Amino acid sequence: MPTTTDFISELVRAANEIERLRAYETRRLLERAGVTIRDMREAAGIPSSRTAADAVVDLQAVQGRLFRGVATRDQAKVALLDAAAMIRDLHIMLDSGTEIDLLPGN
Repeated sequence: MPTTTDFISELVRAANEIERLRAYETRRLLERAGVTIRDMREAAGIPSSRTAADAVVDLQAVQGRLFRGVATRDQAKVALLDAAAMIRDLHIMLDSGTEIDLLPGN
């Protein structure tokens, strides 16, 4: 099973070689990234906002544009790099043992 760092590398590599990827490959990577981010957030105790402000929603929007054939390569590249950065940050946080304590109403 690939490690988190392997997946981060795969996302960055894909972003750097975006012109070689087919839309369905990029969509699949973004889908995997979204699931990974949600799982890591859950493990860290970070609830999903389920609003347009949630960065995972942005990844899903690019997936949808790729499906419809209207996303640009630059949009796909940015989404892949954003996903890699989010996963990297969550990985660092989980490895450090940082605890999230959300106060009600915040």
